[in-house]
Amino acid sequence: MKYPNFAEEKKLWRKGYKFVIGLDEAGRGPLAGPVVAAAVTVAPNSFLRLPSEKLLIPKVNDSKKLSPKRREELYKLITNNPSIEWGIGRVSEKIIDRINIKNAAELAMEKALKNLEKKMRKRADFLLFDGNHLASLKLKIYSLKLIVKGDAKVFSCAAASIIAKVDRDGIMEEYHRKYPQHRFDKHKGYPTKLHLKMLKKYGICQIHRKSFKPVKKYKIKRS
Repeated sequence: MKYPNFAEEKKLWRKGYKFVIGLDEAGRGPLAGPVVAAAVTVAPNSFLRLPSEKLLIPKVNDSKKLSPKRREELYKLITNNPSIEWGIGRVSEKIIDRINIKNAAELAMEKALKNLEKKMRKRADFLLFDGNHLASLKLKIYSLKLIVKGDAKVFSCAAASIIAKVDRDGIMEEYHRKYPQHRFDKHKGYPTKLHLKMLKKYGICQIHRKSFKPVKKYKIKRS
């Protein structure tokens, strides 16, 4: 299996772009909860030195290809590595319903980027995105590159996908405690058979995306 690597980052570092950021998001498909994005930068020409696992780099991958346990392990290794800085951006289901999921995902990336720039106290030099389309004018003012399946090719995008996914899963675990009947701990808001069954039985709750087709026909049931 071919894993994400630093080829894109190294090309940009050699061209003089030092503050290179990879971005990705999690949560476009769910029927409930926020969309979360992460922005990740690696110190130029640094090597990831982790005494507990020297092979971190080849084992980082698109979060969708990893088990929940493996994502958690890599999340801890990535976020605790001194060569890596990262930022998070979250957009609620209410905003998703107002501006649509595509725009909300890009807004989450804007927030993640600003969060990371604030940490680093400087403006990004270059952005790497997973995907093939970008509409956000606030992101397009930067030098950037769109890469199809970037989260499976570019280390910083793969790391961002892991951070965004773990962060969002944690949020949905918290929502499970508030709305246990919907079993957000199991499906994290995605339209699984279990989730659709719970929707039919209990109706929607406050965090469901009211503009999404499978949700529209249901109402909030009051206990």
